[in-house]
Amino acid sequence: MERTAVNPWAWSGELGYNQGELVTGHTRTLYCSGQTAMSEDGKPEHAGDMAAQLTLSLDNLEAVLGEAGMTLAHLVRLNVYTTDVDRLFAHYGVLAARLGAARVAPATTMLGVTRLAIPDLLVELEGTAVA
Repeated sequence: MERTAVNPWAWSGELGYNQGELVTGHTRTLYCSGQTAMSEDGKPEHAGDMAAQLTLSLDNLEAVLGEAGMTLAHLVRLNVYTTDVDRLFAHYGVLAARLGAARVAPATTMLGVTRLAIPDLLVELEGTAVA
């Protein structure tokens, strides 16, 4: 697989994401359901704690990727849904550090939503990965 960042402007790369990701020669694409701060037994965790929920959501996203033989480095698209954009930005370093460690800057959209499927959840991560 070959990935090419598509950035007509430099500012998005400086913020840690690409405007687009051109993928050629790939053989497998994984569309991940939204991952949240759910325990292995399906219980919401860390009520009110954005940083902890973001961390567990990333852990869960990595678990889905891993089950398919992929890592965060294979992400080409990441949608971030949150009930509190300002609070998420205060903890955005958690997400940026994990993506930076994976040396990936997927095309990203962040949306503020009224609520998620389970009321105690604050953030949900939905990804597309290509290998």
